[in-house]
Amino acid sequence: MLDGVMLLWFILTGLSVAYVAIDILTTPEATVMKWGFVILTCFAGPLGAFFYVLGCREPLPGTHEAYVSARWRQVLGSTMHCAAGDGLGIVVGAAIGSMLDLGMAVDIALEYGLGFGFGWLFFQAFAMRDMAGGDYLKSLRMTFIPEFFSMNILMVGMLIVSKFWMPAVEGAGAPSSPAFWFIMSIALVAGFLCAYPMNWWLVTRHLKHGMMTVRPKKQDDAMTGMADMADMNGGEHAGHDMHAGHEQHAGHDMHAGHAGMQHGGDEHGGHDMAAMAPNRPSSAALLGMGALSVVLLAVAVGIVMIYAPQG
Repeated sequence: MLDGVMLLWFILTGLSVAYVAIDILTTPEATVMKWGFVILTCFAGPLGAFFYVLGCREPLPGTHEAYVSARWRQVLGSTMHCAAGDGLGIVVGAAIGSMLDLGMAVDIALEYGLGFGFGWLFFQAFAMRDMAGGDYLKSLRMTFIPEFFSMNILMVGMLIVSKFWMPAVEGAGAPSSPAFWFIMSIALVAGFLCAYPMNWWLVTRHLKHGMMTVRPKKQDDAMTGMADMADMNGGEHAGHDMHAGHEQHAGHDMHAGHAGMQHGGDEHGGHDMAAMAPNRPSSAALLGMGALSVVLLAVAVGIVMIYAPQG
């Protein structure tokens, strides 16, 4: 029965990846987030495509800013970014560990190291360095805490699923087996679900970004011009020159403020890390959440080391 489920899963995954990879080209989202959705869909299959349509795909032209502003969509984007970057490193670590026949403890350490390393050094700090003014070292400092917290909880879900399920399926421990990739895919989905609450806390405390809107400069200028024309027409229809001038100026200011939440370049998003800083939680709150993430990860590792079948 599992063979049939896996076959259906891989077929749906192939179709989902093709759809997301093509459709997301026209979505006004940051490049790193686009790659994140494609990577997530490679593992999460139809669920990844569902998350993309539900949380990021622009329903109508010009509506992306309002569409992704919902809190739960912002958190969805943050969690997706974590699962794509960290999850890819974890899966690669699991594949390497399986081929080298490492012990459980070393295997877990390798998965964590590659997951955190890729997620933090590249997917977070390097890909989002423009938020830190182009300073990579500053970006590393800014992204370490949210990456650490989120990675720990993602790893909890992935460990519990993969380390208990994989030994129960014959041949699943080898990367050459389809079962290996199926189980790791489901483990990544489990990790995604576990990490969502932590990412909610991080996003609401302005420690992580969520979805972003990125439009080409020409398109942004065109939208500005359309907004100005609409304001002028509204003022003329009202028949009051002074009132029209006031509305035009106010409408332009509102649009300019809205446009300030987005950037005209391909690599810039709608959130600035410097703007996040004043609203960060206290050191005590950070220490508490960090300790919680470490304790949960330690408990998960302990359960796996003690109760999971050893290969």
